[in-house]
Amino acid sequence: MRLPRVLPRSLAGQLFVMQALLVAAVVTGCAVFAYVSGRDQAEETAKRQVRTAALAMAESPSVREAIRAPDPSAALQPYAERVRAETGIAFITIMDPRGVRWTHPTPAEIGRPFIGHTDRALLGETFEETYTGTLGPSIRVVTPVRDEGRVVGLVSAGITVERVSTQVREQLGALALAAGAALALGALGTYVINARLRRHTHGMNARELSRMHDYHAATLHAVREGLLMLDGRRRIALVNDAARELLGLGPEAVGRRVDELELPAALTGALLASGPRVDEVHLTADRVIVLNTSPVVGGEQRGTVVTLRDHTELQALSGELDSERGFSQALRSQAHEAANRLHTVVSLIELGRVEEAVEFATAELELAQVLTDRVVGAVGEPVLAALLLGKAAQANERGVELVLAEDSLIDDGALPESLAARDLVTVLGNLIDNAVDAASEAASGGGVAVPGQRTATRALVTVTARTDGGELLLRVADTGAGIAPDDADEVFRRGWTTRGTGRGLGLALVRQAAYRNGGTVTLDRSEGGGARFTVRLPLAGRAAREVTA
Repeated sequence: MRLPRVLPRSLAGQLFVMQALLVAAVVTGCAVFAYVSGRDQAEETAKRQVRTAALAMAESPSVREAIRAPDPSAALQPYAERVRAETGIAFITIMDPRGVRWTHPTPAEIGRPFIGHTDRALLGETFEETYTGTLGPSIRVVTPVRDEGRVVGLVSAGITVERVSTQVREQLGALALAAGAALALGALGTYVINARLRRHTHGMNARELSRMHDYHAATLHAVREGLLMLDGRRRIALVNDAARELLGLGPEAVGRRVDELELPAALTGALLASGPRVDEVHLTADRVIVLNTSPVVGGEQRGTVVTLRDHTELQALSGELDSERGFSQALRSQAHEAANRLHTVVSLIELGRVEEAVEFATAELELAQVLTDRVVGAVGEPVLAALLLGKAAQANERGVELVLAEDSLIDDGALPESLAARDLVTVLGNLIDNAVDAASEAASGGGVAVPGQRTATRALVTVTARTDGGELLLRVADTGAGIAPDDADEVFRRGWTTRGTGRGLGLALVRQAAYRNGGTVTLDRSEGGGARFTVRLPLAGRAAREVTA
């Protein structure tokens, strides 16, 4: 048999019931305490009142004088009743030492013996007692009347217990009213608080909230995408493991403002922005990340949900794909040119000009083989050699000559396995592409001249690749218009370009790849007046050094 549910299902309902019971218990306890305290206080007040009245009567000279008279009741009865009416006590009885009453609120009781104890008063002591007399149970005080040192009479003043109880009941009514008001106010406050709690917990109970928290934590740790939650003050309220890794955040990041995390300026600005951001590409020290932000419109404070995707590998693959596409175009162009040359040789043979055909073919082979022999002989690293040959073909199609410096030399096996071939392609490929663009534009008159530099008449890109003192040195110089001194510090910033929108990521990726491998990138002026970029990458594991421009 299933027992009925005692408490409500939701956490807010359970808390409301428990808080209501707690408020009721506190109010009831306070009421009982106040009742007991009030009753004791009423009894104590009654004792003080009757004691004061009894002592005042015993010390009164008119009482002693009336006791000496032949008929003490004639003078004492009116006096005692007047005092009793003024003080509001139940009775004042004056009696002789034998206990015979001279006064009483009920005149018929005058002359009859006092009902109660008088022994201690006859010995000169004033005492209190609760005793049942003719008026019922009463709290009374008995004190002696002295005349020249002798006890000539006794005075007893008292208040009935019923009157004390009536006073307590009157106080209890006011107390009950106050307790009811406190209980109602407490219940109202508890209801308001729990209504708000119910709204925030969506009516779920503690077990459901605990289970949701467990699922929530497991999801945050399992998801591969970076997740940040910012509050209305742009402080990090929540961050998962992937976001910590992508942004390089430590365990102390939660609770800090975004602008205190030393992130790149562009990324910090995107996180601080109030509007949504969709698929924005940003660079950190060693990552390419895609950022999306969505404002939180509900709740008391607006915040932002940020998702981060690691775009580093995809960007590198995109760069390799661009290089492969360029190689394919160069091969198609070379095939077309080879076909033209082959047709020329065949035509010369058909015309009987055999010697001229041999001479033409030999000259073409020597021209094509010179760079290949130079690259293969100087660069033993297959990836770099293939990249240089492919870029040379692309440059040739654009009317730019790509040459390998005389001091270039990289033996096979000189590069460690820790130096990823993909990073080499990223660094050298982007530098050569930029250099070819600059040299081609300068040769065609489209470059922007820098004051103090001469304009090159020959489109030339010079590549240096060698090992130097435990480092791999990659240097690319061009005969372009160069880079203005004011822009020297900005060229590695994402989005910097002189060639329109959609560009400006290559040099930022070069700096990132260099930093990731513990290297540096520097920029100065080439001998031909253009730009010269120098990348140094350690051949052994070294700590990353600061990248300078």
